[in-house]
Amino acid sequence: MTDFTHDVTRHDVITLTGARENNLKDVTLRIPKGRLTVFTGVSGSGKSSVVFDTIAVESQRQLNETYPWFVRNRLPKYERPHADGLEDLSPAIVVDQRPVGGHSRSTVGTMTDIYSVIRVLFSRHGTPSAGPATAYSFNDPSGMCPECDGLGRTVRPDWDRILDPDRSLADGAVRFPPFAASTWQGQAYTNSADLDPDKPVGRFTAAEREFLMRGRPGSKVTVNGSGGTWTTDYEGLADRFERLYLKRDLSAMSQKTRDLVRDFLVEGACPVCRGARLNAAALATRIGGRNIADCTRMQITDLIAVLKEIDDPVAGPIARAAVAALERVEAIGLGYLSLDRETATLSGGEGQRLKTVRHLGSSLTGMTYIFDEPSVGLHPRDVGRLGDLLLRLRDKGNTVLVVEHDPDVIALADHVVDMGPGAGSEGGRVVFEGTPAELAVSDTLTGRCLRRRTVVKEQVRQADGELWVKGADRHNLRDVTVRFPAGVLTAVTGVAGSGKSTLVGEFTAAHPDAVVVDQSSIGISGRSTPATYLGIMDTVRKIFARETGAEAGLFSFNSGGACGTCEGRGIIYTDLAFMDPVTTTCHDCEGRRFKEEVLRLTVNGSSIADILEMTAEQALGFFDDTGVRRRLRTLRDVGLTYLTLGQPLSTLSGGERQRIKLATRLHRTGAVYVLDEPTTGLHMADVEGLVALLDRLVDTGNTVVVVEHNLDVVARADWVIDLGPDGGRDGGEIVFEGTPRQLLDAPGSFTAEHLRRAVAASAVTVPG
Repeated sequence: MTDFTHDVTRHDVITLTGARENNLKDVTLRIPKGRLTVFTGVSGSGKSSVVFDTIAVESQRQLNETYPWFVRNRLPKYERPHADGLEDLSPAIVVDQRPVGGHSRSTVGTMTDIYSVIRVLFSRHGTPSAGPATAYSFNDPSGMCPECDGLGRTVRPDWDRILDPDRSLADGAVRFPPFAASTWQGQAYTNSADLDPDKPVGRFTAAEREFLMRGRPGSKVTVNGSGGTWTTDYEGLADRFERLYLKRDLSAMSQKTRDLVRDFLVEGACPVCRGARLNAAALATRIGGRNIADCTRMQITDLIAVLKEIDDPVAGPIARAAVAALERVEAIGLGYLSLDRETATLSGGEGQRLKTVRHLGSSLTGMTYIFDEPSVGLHPRDVGRLGDLLLRLRDKGNTVLVVEHDPDVIALADHVVDMGPGAGSEGGRVVFEGTPAELAVSDTLTGRCLRRRTVVKEQVRQADGELWVKGADRHNLRDVTVRFPAGVLTAVTGVAGSGKSTLVGEFTAAHPDAVVVDQSSIGISGRSTPATYLGIMDTVRKIFARETGAEAGLFSFNSGGACGTCEGRGIIYTDLAFMDPVTTTCHDCEGRRFKEEVLRLTVNGSSIADILEMTAEQALGFFDDTGVRRRLRTLRDVGLTYLTLGQPLSTLSGGERQRIKLATRLHRTGAVYVLDEPTTGLHMADVEGLVALLDRLVDTGNTVVVVEHNLDVVARADWVIDLGPDGGRDGGEIVFEGTPRQLLDAPGSFTAEHLRRAVAASAVTVPG
């Protein structure tokens, strides 16, 4: 047990005893309160199991117990973690790694609640006033634009695509397949007495065009269909399309229909509000000549300056409250954003910081703040700002627990807990407790990685072709034309908001056959496993069916072979109404998910349940099927051979999920791979394995482009494209193109500055 550097009493620590959640092996810890504690270790070592699945869950569970039964029944329910004891907990606020996402009505302003303050400001100080604060809300009927319902954009039929002006109705002028001339719906137009079916649509008179699109009351038409011939009311082409495809929920249609309809739609700014989302009354209100939409479109740094000019006795305090909140956003390096930016368009790092900044204005103390890899998506320059944020939370009298891989964040810790020694069944133990300085000289894997220096590749690969992006000007890109060399590893770098993701988006648009591995969720459930995600289960079931003579469906725990008691889950989840829920292993199948008669059917002595309990490495030795082995080898490529084939994906760490998604894409040669921050969730040791994988992809004839902040990846690239010089309107330019060695000498680049710092302690370089 570690002796902390300050005197502690029993109540100065969070005491965890005998934790057994997931892969934890009777972990016992004393975590100092009022300090910043960082949990380290390879992906899958048990960090999240300690911090989130045990400490955070128990804190939230006990906090919920303080509410009346009526309230508790409406709160999320947490099962008691598997641990012998948890003492001296404080209320926990969790900032996890789940993407911000959000629907089209969620913006930076609504997420941070700053837009609410701006609305109050306009309702009290703007002229002419539109009414209360809700009159300035695009999510309220009293404020939203009636044309677009507050979305700021409209979706309409693309008539240039739907109608061919050079053709007649009989000759296929209507190019939307469900309304083609051969269909009964298309006959409504070719058979109409008011339209000439042989006249090119482009030569219709205005009256004929209006009738085609909107019809006329009382007009009839006769059509032929599978049910015979009948006469019906004439419905204009535009009216019919809008009724069937725009005024219905697309999600209620088949995927085939949705894909078809989207090809004939065009989205653009609302013609009434011009993208402002609000009605005319709200947009008429002005402060200093600006309406509320003008303010929310501003870069946050500019909006701060505008609001500081307001010194009215009534409006001044409101403006100062907005400025204080905006300055907190600016302080963590997001001053280039605007309040009207949709949250769905934010990068992972931007979303993570915005979730964090919401807590900076709180005056609560004695809390436990829990962060899951807050440095994700951050440029090395911005990690320093994040560290200041974490220390501010600690210095207000809170306990801060962070799961993290970044050495700069680890260095800020008062206390470090290193988990390991490996991942999965090889992890789940505490291998080190102490200070960052003590960790750096320890013999743990994390300690050894901290002593490793960043070295720059000297001998780079030569390009065997060129892939171009020309004249890119979307978002903040400034007419960017740039060459991506083919057949090499290219790193696209730059601070947050510099235009990296936008540029790579333009690259993939120009090269649509590229294999894109982004940061989106892999879509997990309690029934999804590595075997199902890799797509090998169909083959495995066929092998069992062939060898045993039984139906293939029997070997699925989602079908006929499932245990009837637990329905193939292996566990029984019992909701005890006003008490904590309880999950128990199914007593009939003993957690193996299948009926007993299925478990008796074996191939080479192993049942289907035995297969799912195998690790990927063990399964490679068991199967001789070429397709199965090829997919299992991809898990070896990404360092996940310790996973069992039947482990629920919901139990994987963020880094493991990122790598298993990558594993499903490693099957092509001569392809262009685009990876968005592939080091997300990876320990320093895992990054080395990832770089080796990227090198193998290039060496087998592929072109690899990565958007990346990790300097070890940048240093090992063949080519670097650095954007900047800063974020927002101060970014969008190419500030450097060249090799990592050339980047070291590049002026005006934040990436170059931090790469120089990383290699300053060692002049040693390695050959490519």
